Amino acid sequence: MSPRTLKIALAVSVALNVFALAAGATALIGQNRVEHRIEADHRSRHDRPPMKAVVASLDSEVRERVTSALRTSALAAKPDFEEARQKRREAVELAGSADFDAARTRLLLDESRAAELRGRARLEADAVGVLETLDAADRVALSEILTRRGRTVVRDRDDDRPPRPEAAPAR
Repeated sequence: MSPRTLKIALAVSVALNVFALAAGATALIGQNRVEHRIEADHRSRHDRPPMKAVVASLDSEVRERVTSALRTSALAAKPDFEEARQKRREAVELAGSADFDAARTRLLLDESRAAELRGRARLEADAVGVLETLDAADRVALSEILTRRGRTVVRDRDDDRPPRPEAAPAR
């Protein structure tokens, strides 16, 4: 090898090493940021007291009324969430089949989303109805029922375990 070739090879090697170091540092910094965001999100979700504890802190008469109303609301919204799961299952099945139809799959996903939104709207409207029957202190304590605590992604299970309950105001 000539001295000129060695110099070029050395320059290319240095450039590649600098590039590799920069890429590694960028990846580490990015991973650290993502971990901090996930940890902050996890902390914010789990710093809230469980809904059962909030409801349990109410006067027994109010607690029974609130629990009953929220249970009734959840049962009324259940068909919407079941429809959402069924439509999503059908869309997944169609997407994985030999006779895939993109338009039909989109339609099923739209119907699934609409059913889930109907169920959520019913739960939220009923929760607001319950809140308006409470005094200020109880309303402040129960205002957490308007936070989105449930799953936002519905997945099918291949095993015999029962599915986790959908997002209901009283949890």
